[in-house]
Amino acid sequence: MRELIVAMPPHDLLGYIYAQHMMKAMVDQSAEEEQREADGPNDLINENQFLLEYVHAVLASDDAPADVTFDEAQCAELFELSRKLREQAMFFAMATSADTKDGVFGPDTADIEFRAKSTWVMLRGNRYQVLEGEFYSYVLAPHNDVLKEVYGVGAADIAEGFQAMADATRSGHADAIMEMIKQFEAAQAFAAAQDRPLEDVMEAWIAANAEQSKAAGRAMDDMFRGGIANVSRHTTLPPTLLADLAYRRGEETEFFAAGDFSGTPYRTLPARKKPLIQLGADYYAIDPCFTRDAGYRALLYNLLRRKPDYKKTFEDRQKRMSEAAFADILAAQLPGATVFQEVYYKDPASKQWSENDTLILVDDVLFLVEAKAGAAATIASPALDFGRHAQSVQDLVLKAYKQCERFFNYLNSADEVPLYHLADGKYEECGRVRRSDYRVMVPIGLTVESFSPFSTYCKELPQVEPLLGRHAFVSLSIDELFVLKRLLPTPGEFVHYMEVRQAVAGMRRAHFFDEFDHLGAYLKKNRFDQNIAEQLKGGKASMLIWDGMSDIVDRSFEGEDWESRRFPTQDLPEEVLNLLRALDATRARGWLSAESHIRDLGEEGRNNLAKMLSDLRQTLNQHPARYFTLSGDGEPLFVWLQQHDHQIDWTRVNNKASAAALAVKASNIIGIVAEVSADGTYYRAQSFAVYIPTERTEENAHIYEDAARMAQPTRAVNLNQPRGVAPPVKTKKPGRNDPCPCGSGVKYKKCHGR
Repeated sequence: MRELIVAMPPHDLLGYIYAQHMMKAMVDQSAEEEQREADGPNDLINENQFLLEYVHAVLASDDAPADVTFDEAQCAELFELSRKLREQAMFFAMATSADTKDGVFGPDTADIEFRAKSTWVMLRGNRYQVLEGEFYSYVLAPHNDVLKEVYGVGAADIAEGFQAMADATRSGHADAIMEMIKQFEAAQAFAAAQDRPLEDVMEAWIAANAEQSKAAGRAMDDMFRGGIANVSRHTTLPPTLLADLAYRRGEETEFFAAGDFSGTPYRTLPARKKPLIQLGADYYAIDPCFTRDAGYRALLYNLLRRKPDYKKTFEDRQKRMSEAAFADILAAQLPGATVFQEVYYKDPASKQWSENDTLILVDDVLFLVEAKAGAAATIASPALDFGRHAQSVQDLVLKAYKQCERFFNYLNSADEVPLYHLADGKYEECGRVRRSDYRVMVPIGLTVESFSPFSTYCKELPQVEPLLGRHAFVSLSIDELFVLKRLLPTPGEFVHYMEVRQAVAGMRRAHFFDEFDHLGAYLKKNRFDQNIAEQLKGGKASMLIWDGMSDIVDRSFEGEDWESRRFPTQDLPEEVLNLLRALDATRARGWLSAESHIRDLGEEGRNNLAKMLSDLRQTLNQHPARYFTLSGDGEPLFVWLQQHDHQIDWTRVNNKASAAALAVKASNIIGIVAEVSADGTYYRAQSFAVYIPTERTEENAHIYEDAARMAQPTRAVNLNQPRGVAPPVKTKKPGRNDPCPCGSGVKYKKCHGR
């Protein structure tokens, strides 16, 4: 492979490989969807990328010979050798991991070693090139002043350059074709105006249209000579910065050095260190995929190399950026959240002060985020040094897990625990937290870059168990947050996804490659954790792999119009969506719990709920209030529809909800009150706590009697059947300082009296 690559002109070779890549993509686009899935449409594309990485390695390692000749037959041989090398590398990963009996990860060490080796050869996770600029803009922003000082451009300009780099390889061929068509049509018009054949006027047209002619030449270069990889042309990044990201021809000396794995992908591919190559006066991004991780690391490494006195400030800024990222990027998903950063507490076990990065409290949901600001993975080959890969997992997963575990144990040590900030060397109380206030608690380890597949596989580590026996640990990255915020735009969607995601994170033997496989599974199947549990039931399967679930997410970022298209979402009837929007707009205490309960419903349950809401809502002009109960496998749902501008009789609401719970023999029931008009406008909606009596008394006898009537076959609120109620009676308005009758426990003036 090395000999073949060195013997050919690099521009022509790049043009040929990229043309093969483009032709494959065009074939896939025109094929039927079923056929594309059967053929594995990404396989040749992945092989092309592997070959591009190897071309980069050879160009970085060898000087340019004086005599080179392009040969298409040798290109075909090169493709075949590349395929065989990739195949052998995968066989090697299997063969050398199979006999590992034990290690740092216990009985799972062999599987982790195989994953480390195989993903070293393959892609580590999905990347969406259209989001490159957004990622770089965010993670480089803390260093804006120093970037300007060192390179003369700030974070925004560098981010724009990386986005332009990605766009050139993503749509460069299409842009070049359009430019060629444009110039060809202009030349034809020129010939028609002179009433002469095109070939007779081409020289004259070129002379009269110098700029257009140059544009056509650049388009030809992009199409046939690897010009789409020329970042000097397609970006405005300064040469100093590009030089820091690039190898000169023959500069790399380690890849083909004598020793084990010489010239194989189990050496560290040079593209992992510097993603660019200098060819003549220009710089080229040979492989379009490593510009994300390798570019980010190389840029920061060289920034510190050029300004070593910035190291301490750099680390502090990186830490602040990574710790704030979750709440910052997902601000729309966490409205009104209380965010504590750098939280201190005295560990009851060690009696020492401990610190956690970020605690986020929103409604009845708690997120604890432990951020790791460094690179997501070592660039040392796992075949040469698996110990360093194991240490990466230890540093990025287990350290974060242990920090989360310590805090959760602290939460569990008392009914209410104090939190502290450290100011001027003194610990000052800044808040208090009661574990009982939170229905959902999610411990999260956050890396800057994707850590796939280790991030989704960390649940298999013997050291990682659900905290307090029920709260599974989730590993995410900052670049994944930019996708989650788009496809899960509301607080209810995001929190419900995190609940399901956490459930899967607690399931051993169920494997997903990366976060976007989880997201795709959620969008397609909703409670996919229940599907997995069913498939694993009985212990018949030793391992369960869900593959290719990310396709629905991947397609969201394809095409030039990706930003204007609707992102995929779960299918919910419009009536149910209106209720969810009202819950989200009102955001009364417990709204996320109510949303979660509704989103848990399957297709039949969602349709039943929509029909009940619609049927009863349309009768509100005759009956100012209606109610129904929806029950099934989970907790029942009691819904009270109140005509807008009519006072809610909370005593009646509470009594009816209690009776409904007794009628369906529920130990717990979700209550929702919605203020709505008959025409379908939902003004407010909120959940409320339903009291379920356990013993009949003289005071609650009327509730038991009502429950008995509801339970009768002819009159019951019969599992998913609606039942109306009489118009509510007028009641005395509570005083401003009286407890709110909705059962929230808050004074009326601070609750429904607002």
